[in-house]
Amino acid sequence: MNGTSPTATILVVDDDVDFREQMQVQLEAAGFGVIAAGGQKQAEQILQTARPDLAVVDLMMEHMDGGFALAYHIKKLDESVPVILVTGVAAETGVDFDAQTAEERSWIKADAFLAKPVRFEQLLGEIRRLLKR
Repeated sequence: MNGTSPTATILVVDDDVDFREQMQVQLEAAGFGVIAAGGQKQAEQILQTARPDLAVVDLMMEHMDGGFALAYHIKKLDESVPVILVTGVAAETGVDFDAQTAEERSWIKADAFLAKPVRFEQLLGEIRRLLKR
């Protein structure tokens, strides 16, 4: 860290330990506090006692819809916490994933979607946009 207190705390949830650790190192180097979780259940336990300023959540973890369920859970606890869903679905299937319609946005509780592999500059831009910093 840069010696100052973090500007915001970010919850990073992904069952891919390499992605999770890489995000943690890069976010901390950018001055953010990071809480890391290896999946939906661990993140839900963390959320019982901690409130991040923003969450970066993998779409598919223990369950195919784990990211959707966790995003919903986060928004139910605090609607003001932005959620960025990251997914490798597009790379694996060739199908772009996004919530374009009003109906999709009504049940997909995410503020942004990023395709893996995630470029850190792109993630940082979304974080700053959503935190208005």
